[in-house]
Amino acid sequence: MTAYSVFRMLACLARDRVPGQLVIQITNQCNATCPQCGMRKTADIRRTRLKTDDLRQILDAAGEKGVQAVSFTGGEPLLFLEQVTALISHAGRAGIPYIRTGTNGFLFCGSRQPGFKDRIRSMADKLAATPLRNFWISLDSAVPKVHEQMRGLPDVVRGIETAIPIFHAAGIYPSVNLGINRLVGGPLTRDLHRSSFPSDTAYLEAFYKVFHSAFDRFFRQVCNMGFTLANTCYPMSIGTADLDSGLHAVYAATAGEAVVRFSREEKIFLYQALAANVTRHRPYLRIFTPLCSLHALIAQHQTPGTASGRAVETAGCRGGIDYFFIGSDDGHTYPCGYRGREDLGSFPALNIRGTGHQPVCRQCDWECFRDPSELFSPLLDTLHRPQRVLSRIFHDPHVFSLWQKDLRYYAACGYFNGRKPPASSRLARFTPK
Repeated sequence: MTAYSVFRMLACLARDRVPGQLVIQITNQCNATCPQCGMRKTADIRRTRLKTDDLRQILDAAGEKGVQAVSFTGGEPLLFLEQVTALISHAGRAGIPYIRTGTNGFLFCGSRQPGFKDRIRSMADKLAATPLRNFWISLDSAVPKVHEQMRGLPDVVRGIETAIPIFHAAGIYPSVNLGINRLVGGPLTRDLHRSSFPSDTAYLEAFYKVFHSAFDRFFRQVCNMGFTLANTCYPMSIGTADLDSGLHAVYAATAGEAVVRFSREEKIFLYQALAANVTRHRPYLRIFTPLCSLHALIAQHQTPGTASGRAVETAGCRGGIDYFFIGSDDGHTYPCGYRGREDLGSFPALNIRGTGHQPVCRQCDWECFRDPSELFSPLLDTLHRPQRVLSRIFHDPHVFSLWQKDLRYYAACGYFNGRKPPASSRLARFTPK
């Protein structure tokens, strides 16, 4: 982090705000068959794409409003590689320091064909010539064939493995992005059913063990492929409209299919298994997923009779306060990708300082907004609501030790700068005792 970015962050915190984040869906067009996503190419939806001039105006406004991070997502963003690289460069000129985009990996198919490496080198060089900070590649399973069947992208894992050294040579260290689902461990997790066990307790014990093994295998697999960065997307299964939660997905990166639908009890054990593996693999792999956020989500789902969780145990999401989503259907702004009933209109016309209020939403587990909300919450509360800090320490002191460990780890990771290699000696300090 530069001295200027630290100064801007401190200025935000002093106003009871955090550095702004904007997720822009440039298109909902996609060429993959992912069952966990409502934008898969077989989905019967109206396909849309935002105009470049409109996106430039949004980026200019974001820079003027002090937004610090922007993500270009889809659909599949790299269907329009030239547009994306131009937008990344424009975002940099607008003064936005943290710029991200990624891919489902379709460009990595055909690795056995002549000219594959030259084609990947050309793409990596185009991205490297921009101020792009982080580039993600999706991977859904520790079993390559399962991932390729889910995505409809044959032999793509081999292609990703071939491409990673080319990206490294260009100065880009891609992050693997796992959207957690019931096929992450292949048949091991796919064939786990409650009906096979005599009790809920026996089932959940087996559930934890199986997913623990699957996450362990996944992180080992991506390390062997050459990845140095990783992130996990928590399961989203609200469908197009989920009447139980009151959410409406303007961002269709979700589905109601069983592959991403987990019960509240399953999520508790799922996140416990993930947390154990984040701890295990942090010394070798820069994993963004914060332990304090997983701890808070577990506490939220352990709270009986409510989807919101106890206020003293979890931080409310800052979607609609400091974080915003722009959908490709209409180019409008929303508090997040799943609060589609709250249309905030044009982002350039939006007074984001006027949206300030205390975060209370805990309706979903969208990590893009929930993780940073949890990370910033102790800082804001210490400055502006010290009584809440004391109350939270009293009810759940462990979350603060996890938060402090996360901050030390983030510093050791260079705050996940995807343009730099990992500092292996600094990461090794986090080897579990």
